Amino acid sequence: MNRTRLALLAAALLAAAAHAQTPAPAKKRPAAAKAAPAPGPLYATRPEVLRMADDIAVRRDLDREWVRQAIGQARLLPQVQRLMTPAPSGTPKNWRVYRSRFVEPIRIRAGVRFWQEHRTALERAEREYGVPAEIIVGIVGVESIYGQQMGGFPVIDAVTTLAFDFPKAHPRAAERSAFFLGELEQLLSLSQRTGVDPHAWRGSYAGAMGMPQFMPSSWVRYAVDFDGDGRIDLAASVDDVIGSVANYFKAFGWKTGMPAIYPVALAPQADMDALLAPDILPSFSVESFTAKGALLQGEALQHAGPLALVELQNGADAPQYVAGTENFYVITRYNWSSYYAMAVLELGQAVREALER
Repeated sequence: MNRTRLALLAAALLAAAAHAQTPAPAKKRPAAAKAAPAPGPLYATRPEVLRMADDIAVRRDLDREWVRQAIGQARLLPQVQRLMTPAPSGTPKNWRVYRSRFVEPIRIRAGVRFWQEHRTALERAEREYGVPAEIIVGIVGVESIYGQQMGGFPVIDAVTTLAFDFPKAHPRAAERSAFFLGELEQLLSLSQRTGVDPHAWRGSYAGAMGMPQFMPSSWVRYAVDFDGDGRIDLAASVDDVIGSVANYFKAFGWKTGMPAIYPVALAPQADMDALLAPDILPSFSVESFTAKGALLQGEALQHAGPLALVELQNGADAPQYVAGTENFYVITRYNWSSYYAMAVLELGQAVREALER
């Protein structure tokens, strides 16, 4: 072997050795999933909570030790408190942004599948309760994306937290605490009647459960066994979900065949203070509505019931307006927000249009 070949071989060996000793670039580790905040202490450490448990047992005719055990083993959830803390005052509402969260391709496609797969139950509910399929489809889509997002919070922990430790920054903290105490009572009564462990229920951070996100009190009052199997299951029985949503709307006065909204324009001299004073509660006849500068057209001029001017703010941009009927107000009994009601209406309409295409 001549010198030239020896030199080349030595260089190659040195390069190979150097490469072998050079560590490979470190692989980027996936970011760790953000852990849920640790729950707080058991409510069994709070004497005033246990005294309330005794009161609940008496009022609801439940076993005292069972109620004490159920509530005492609930834990305070700081995450629920944070989620219930109101946004800073002055935060502008924006209908376009709110709408974009719900009337979007994923929910519309899921809604089309839901309607196709459960057309028979939707048609039956419309016959029996008078509530259009697209309203039911809109509700279930907005609430849980047709069962995809039903919540994973222990419901008893959530409602106990909100009953006894509702965020004090909320302007109606005392009123809301009383509401959630009532929901805790209803959850315990429901658990006792159905034989379900009170700690087994899962739902939203506010305690809403199943595909339609019924609060415990709504489950007790309005849920129905629409599939006829002898039990009510709002998480797995779509028939029960459909029938229960329709029954809820009928109970709150849904009027068959009445539109929920009409288009409206505003005259330059419209009396906005008077028109917006009742908020979304329908209070004006067509005559008084138009006399105050709310301009209607077509079938809206023949509407027989009261109307409300519904304002949908768009941040710094000009707001939008619709004329809301009594049926619009019924939708807001499901969630007390005109933005929510509009999202339900527009998602249901978008699914229907996609289904027809």
